Amino acid sequence: NRIMIPQQDPIALTQALVRCESVTPEEGGALTLLEGVLQPAGFTCHRLTFSTPGTPDVENLYARIGTGEPHLCFAGHTDVVPTGPIEAWTVPPFSGEIRDGVLYGRGAVDMKGGVACFIAAALDYLATAGSQLHGSISFLITGDEEGPSINGTLKVLEWLSARGETISACLVGEPSNPEALGDEIKIGRRGSINAEVVVHGRQGHSAYPQKAENPIPKLARIIDRLSSVEIDRGTAHFQPSNLQTTVISAPNSASNVIPAEARAIFNVRYNDTWNRATIEAWLREQVAAAAATVDARYSIDVSGTGDVFLTSPDGPLVEQLVAAIAAETGRTPALTTGGGTSDARFIKDLCPVIEFGPVNTTIHAVDERVPVSELTQLTAIYRRFIAGYFAAM
Repeated sequence: NRIMIPQQDPIALTQALVRCESVTPEEGGALTLLEGVLQPAGFTCHRLTFSTPGTPDVENLYARIGTGEPHLCFAGHTDVVPTGPIEAWTVPPFSGEIRDGVLYGRGAVDMKGGVACFIAAALDYLATAGSQLHGSISFLITGDEEGPSINGTLKVLEWLSARGETISACLVGEPSNPEALGDEIKIGRRGSINAEVVVHGRQGHSAYPQKAENPIPKLARIIDRLSSVEIDRGTAHFQPSNLQTTVISAPNSASNVIPAEARAIFNVRYNDTWNRATIEAWLREQVAAAAATVDARYSIDVSGTGDVFLTSPDGPLVEQLVAAIAAETGRTPALTTGGGTSDARFIKDLCPVIEFGPVNTTIHAVDERVPVSELTQLTAIYRRFIAGYFAAM
């Protein structure tokens, strides 16, 4: 028997999602809305709330139709960043208002628009495929991507593994295109680690520097040396790794006091020359060498937010998306690995993962917005990709 699933309008669904005030970690009704769309369409839905001490509880949604292989998953998030000053917006940020063919609202691009488009595309595909679906389609939607990313996608993936559930491939609908739809597909991401370096001195009066030990000049020289080191020259799919100083501070507010310590935070974005262990070892060696040149006493704390990964450009996941983009836009997308990070950094441990979604020009900005025509075209790309992926498998 054919499974009858109503075709969904990605524009109306984006508007409805934008009207849900789901600023991290609030669910805001967004997951409830999606569950109400997917459950009647035949998806088995799981609402998953996860907790970790010291972080807010987060609600997530996992919905799947079918039980066989291949299992194609679409991943995304419905949580959004705060609006900033509401009076600066042209339209109310949670209105989903359309003006001159452009849909405005917080999350319209990042990433409620992408979520609406891949759900609409999947529902349309299922309405055609019906009982002929050979495999499974699922949606992994978190409410914790813009927050600590602790009780969201990572915990859902652990839950899936505990159930013995596997995913064949995943597309994350993050806004990946810099200028026009079809510019880029993300096939990997650089790794990211942070190092907090504290240089220890001895507090004293600035008029008697011989009785104190000023840590600030020593830290400055360490920063200068680290900032000038060439980490590598890049690889076939990745740009050169880079180190940036992001925070400098000293616990001191008096102009006539030499502080007891000074600290800096460094962020390193690294390519596939390295892994988490080797880049940390390199960073510790560089700090030690820099500190030795100025006789600095220091401590260092290193933390990571995601290791580097690369999804092979060969195979149906990338090939079918490239073909779908070319057919709908006439563009051949670049296969890139730049930018920040996303929940793909967790998903890559389970299956091949790529990222493709709306143009990212206005993400996190006042008057975040997306042309209605772009949502329509993105839905068509996803729809063609789904059909091509299952046909190729």
